[in-house]
Amino acid sequence: MKRQLLVSLVAVMAALVAAPAPAVAIGAKINVVTTLPALASIVTTVGGESVSVTSLAYPNQDPHFVDARPNLILPLNRADLLVINGLDLETGWLPVLRTGARNANIQMGTLGFLDASTLVPLKGVPLQKIDRSMGDLHAGGNPHFLTDPRNGARIATGIAARLSQLLPRQAAAFKARAATFAIDANALGAKEAKRFASLPAAKRQVVGYHQSWIYLNDWLSLNQIGMIEPKPGVPPTPQHVAALLGQIRDQKVTAILQETYYPSRFGQLLAEKTHIAFVLLPGGPNFNQGETYLGYLTGLTSKIHDALMGKKP
Repeated sequence: MKRQLLVSLVAVMAALVAAPAPAVAIGAKINVVTTLPALASIVTTVGGESVSVTSLAYPNQDPHFVDARPNLILPLNRADLLVINGLDLETGWLPVLRTGARNANIQMGTLGFLDASTLVPLKGVPLQKIDRSMGDLHAGGNPHFLTDPRNGARIATGIAARLSQLLPRQAAAFKARAATFAIDANALGAKEAKRFASLPAAKRQVVGYHQSWIYLNDWLSLNQIGMIEPKPGVPPTPQHVAALLGQIRDQKVTAILQETYYPSRFGQLLAEKTHIAFVLLPGGPNFNQGETYLGYLTGLTSKIHDALMGKKP
């Protein structure tokens, strides 16, 4: 009898542990934490008044190396949902914060954890075994997929599905907002793709600092002929920069595209010596100031297009 009772109790406890996180209480908002401001903007658009959103990183921070400050633990502790970029982009700083938060609801495999990289088609997946001699390559693929609004549309759909599980009574509203967002994102994608494709191929030759623009290059038909980094995550050397200078001249590159959080010294030097545009770009929307994801991408493409057309900023 006692054995049967013990078995029954174990079964009940196992069922409770395996059960999905409870839906958010009536009248309460879903507390969402995202690693990146672009994700925060998409969640805000889809969630509307039903979500309270915090981004751990700022657009002027390299998302590989966000400072894991103790004040970032509290929002994670209170989160109902954590949305990450994934593909090891945050691996250098997020695990210690998530451990410190002691929140079982946002661990991998729970309803409160969403990896955005699982929602998009990936580029730059290594075809061979990688090691440190190749630089900081991401084994699962290039993580900078948020520079393409078509991926933003896909992510919005996935976010709506997850929010609907956490707050079922708002499911219709979440899905409707995600559908509207997807229409707008895909429209922006088509419009800008057409605008850039109409430029002569010679004007679409660019250089980047890091391998950040692989998705944007595909979207806008840009041809990136090289990087200021000799390998991903490896600082530039004088020898590499000298070789890149020759490539820029030989291939008649039009612009250097670089995020604001990377050192600008070598980019400025190359631009001065070759008389081409040096374009500093934010790493995401200024979410805390109300800038939207699509607004950010609109500004990004405008700056790039102006540079390729030879317009002064």
